[in-house]
Amino acid sequence: MSWDWNYTGDIIPDLLDGLRYTVIATLAGYVIAVLLGLVWAMLRRTPNVVVSQTVRWVTEFIRSTPLIPQLYFVYYVLPSWGLTIGSLTAGIITLGLHYSTYTAEVYRAGISDIPKGQWEACTALNLPRSRVWLDVILPQAIRRVIPTLGNYLIAMFKDSPMLLAINVTELLMSAYQVGSRSLRFLEPITLVGLLFIIVSVISSILVRRLERRYATN
Repeated sequence: MSWDWNYTGDIIPDLLDGLRYTVIATLAGYVIAVLLGLVWAMLRRTPNVVVSQTVRWVTEFIRSTPLIPQLYFVYYVLPSWGLTIGSLTAGIITLGLHYSTYTAEVYRAGISDIPKGQWEACTALNLPRSRVWLDVILPQAIRRVIPTLGNYLIAMFKDSPMLLAINVTELLMSAYQVGSRSLRFLEPITLVGLLFIIVSVISSILVRRLERRYATN
C-alpha cells in the first residue's frame, strides 16, 4: 500500500482535533498530579501516624494498580454509586490521581534532600510551621525536582492513548475512527506515531535544559 498524500491532507484536521483533546487531558491531569502530589508528600510527613500511614497505603495502592482499571472504575463503576462523570473529565481526574502518587515521591525526595541544619535553624528561630514550609522548605525542594516533574509530563502525554478505553476521542482514537471510515490505517496511525515522537523529543530536550539549568544554579 502506497502513501496517499491527498488522503493525508484530508485527515489532518481530524487528527489535530484529537491532538487537542490529548493536550487538554495531559495538561489538566498534570496540574492535578503536581498539586495533589504535593499534598500527598506533605501528609506523609505529618506527625500523625494514622494520617501518614493511611496516605502511604493509599498512594502505594494507586501507584501499584494499572491505569486502565482505574479509568474503568472512575468512568463505569462510580455512576452505579450515583456519581456520573463525562469521559474526558474522568480521564483527566484519573490521569491526575494516578500520576500524583509518582509526583508525591518526587516531592518527598526533594524535601528529604533539604539539609538537616535548615530544619534546625527554623526550629531555633521559632518560625511558625506554615512559614517553615512556605518560605524555607518548599521553594528549595520544588526547585530541585522541577526537571523530574517535567519527565512525568512526558510520561502522561505518552499514556494519554489509554483514554480511548473510556471513549475519549484523543489522538489515537481519532486515527482509528478516520481509518475505520476509509479502511486506510497507514496514514493516520503513522501520523499519530510521528506526532507523539515529535512532541516527546521536543519535551525531552526542554527537560534536559531544565536539568542543566538547575544543576548549575
